[in-house]
Amino acid sequence: MKRNFLMGAAALASLATLSACGGKEAEAPAPEATEAAAAAPTAEPAAPAAEAGAKVEFAGMTTDAAAGEKVFALCRSCHVLDEGVNRVGPSLYNVVGRKSGQVAGFAYSDANKNSGVTWDEATLFEYLKDPKGFMPGTKMAFPGIKDDQDRANLVAYLASTKK
Repeated sequence: MKRNFLMGAAALASLATLSACGGKEAEAPAPEATEAAAAAPTAEPAAPAAEAGAKVEFAGMTTDAAAGEKVFALCRSCHVLDEGVNRVGPSLYNVVGRKSGQVAGFAYSDANKNSGVTWDEATLFEYLKDPKGFMPGTKMAFPGIKDDQDRANLVAYLASTKK
């Protein structure tokens, strides 16, 4: 048994010695390869992909109000587009261009009433991504619409219903 142990130890020592040999040479590229790579023409770099968390501007979006009407289904359990009709949330009748916290008969949070926000398309686009993040203290429990295109379409739909 002692003999097997000694042979195993010798084999490991030999293996360690061999693996250490030439390690530095393998890491360094051959000079010809480096020069050839430098001389080779390069393709145009691809346009950088939108980084996670990168801000998307509403103004740069192409929108589809008809598709936004379908997205509005997410809102219907709390909101309607009828003037003077409030549910769990306020009426969204003429919401685009309106100041936050101004629908008569709806009990807004202080955060919403005192925000000074005017609901233009760009502001709605940002708000609907993360209502509680945009306006801490809002009563709106909706988690938001993370998909930029769905959100832009919804804003276009809300704008198209303005009377």
